[in-house]
Amino acid sequence: MVVDFAEAVVQMMMQVTSYVMAVSPLAVFGAIAAIVGQKGLGIIVTYGVLAGEFYAGLLILCCLLTLAGAAVMGPRRMLLLLRYVREPVLISFSCATSEASLPKMFEQLDRFGIPRRVSGFVLPLGYAFNLDGSMMYASFASIFIAQAYGIHLSWGTQILMLATLMVSSKGIAGVPRASLVVIAATLSQFHIPVEGIALLLGVDTFLDMGRSGTSVFGNAVATAVVTKAEGMLQPPMEVAPLPTPHDTPEHGRHGLHIDPVE
Repeated sequence: MVVDFAEAVVQMMMQVTSYVMAVSPLAVFGAIAAIVGQKGLGIIVTYGVLAGEFYAGLLILCCLLTLAGAAVMGPRRMLLLLRYVREPVLISFSCATSEASLPKMFEQLDRFGIPRRVSGFVLPLGYAFNLDGSMMYASFASIFIAQAYGIHLSWGTQILMLATLMVSSKGIAGVPRASLVVIAATLSQFHIPVEGIALLLGVDTFLDMGRSGTSVFGNAVATAVVTKAEGMLQPPMEVAPLPTPHDTPEHGRHGLHIDPVE
């Protein structure tokens, strides 16, 4: 009976979620239309400034992470790491979720020379607590909403908000739009209208892509730095080159001798 009740509740929650997902595009359109009607088309420029400043901040953060990794591992090894983690970062950026790239990230870190017993502990831990991109997004979004409502935030309040986000951003789910939950909780603590989250819905997807990609890149660098600090970083494993047309016919694809068929 308890199992049947739990299954019925799950079915009801899934049905309600499907209703929300069905009408969410209309809600986003209505929110953006209301803002454009009140502020004019100039609000689109404001969104562009927000996205530009956010991605500029992410670029600065990635540069600092790259310099830190180069200082610990050496410039050549850091450049090699950038080449290996390029694909997982692009997967997270395209899907706006860090979870989608986790299997590929494990594979690439194995090739880079990080033992699985290290990456298997540090990487999932980083996915849960080392969310630098999510924290930056929450900070930009909270201040943007406060400015949109004309609420002045002193330097002390901004520093306190930053410290709050450093704690509350830990454990954000690696799924699209998960940061909005943390933003809503932060806005209520600083007496900023929570309904201001609707201002972000139109551009949240584009900002969420950068948040996810940056968090994945930061976790890859952190895993490599921890491995180097523990003295467990191994030489990278290169993929064996494919056979060329100049290979002799009596050699197989992997260089093994194959006797000709009589």
